[in-house]
Amino acid sequence: MPHTTVEYSGSLAESLDRPAFCKALHEALVTVAGGRAGGCKTRFVRHDDLFIDDGAPHHAMVHVEMSLLSGRTPQTKRALTEAVLAALREHTAPTPHLAVQFSVDLRDLDRDAYVGHQEPQTAS
Repeated sequence: MPHTTVEYSGSLAESLDRPAFCKALHEALVTVAGGRAGGCKTRFVRHDDLFIDDGAPHHAMVHVEMSLLSGRTPQTKRALTEAVLAALREHTAPTPHLAVQFSVDLRDLDRDAYVGHQEPQTAS
């Protein structure tokens, strides 16, 4: 069920290996946080209109926001955010002409309020 949104500067479109990062992200969600691989959903949002620091074009960012059902310990949450940050840096090619800011945020979803449903695949 983990929901993840990755927002990134358009200037990093060629540097961020999205499929490789997703594989590492989903693996961390399963191994570190006990998520279910089949429930992992990751969305990428490219931003071409950003203002970072002084607005100079050499600034870029990647921000990962994860939402998980509540109940994990602070230690597990910290281990997960650190693993995701490491994967993000590993799967973003060096960009000497850019000053890249990486960040990761983890939010709890209320277990009592969150609902989901998956339709079974039907034969066509």
